[in-house]
Amino acid sequence: MDGRNVKVDAYPNGNWVGPTIIDNVKPGMKCYDEEIFGPVMVIVRADSLQEGIDLINANEWGNGTSIFTKNGHTARKFQNEVHPGQIGINLPIPVPLPMFSFTGNKGSMWGTSNFYGKGAVTFNTQWKTITARWKEETAEAQKLQTFFPTMK
Repeated sequence: MDGRNVKVDAYPNGNWVGPTIIDNVKPGMKCYDEEIFGPVMVIVRADSLQEGIDLINANEWGNGTSIFTKNGHTARKFQNEVHPGQIGINLPIPVPLPMFSFTGNKGSMWGTSNFYGKGAVTFNTQWKTITARWKEETAEAQKLQTFFPTMK
């Protein structure tokens, strides 16, 4: 999708970007190296889960990332090992509600807290703990185990 050259009738002299999708993006491309704010989806593909995690964590920005998978173990590993502040699982835009509008990390964050996102909500929020277990869908994972499961 190419969102360049968008014209808005009520604002003919404005600078507008329409919905844009850039696929097969690689490090070194301007759209990867710079943090874009706008209706732009940058799709970076990786050959393995670990390659994807390493690629995400090596990027200086940490606003958000998403993964698409049917495997709960893969989703859990991804959410625990990537460093961005907003993580989507099977969602293209990882922003769940307006009150969580920004939780960027790394180069995407200034200071130690902000008045958006989790920092603003935690002041009057009661915490909740969720415990879950996802099994990896492999033949090895189906065998009887006599030890406590871990991520490694």
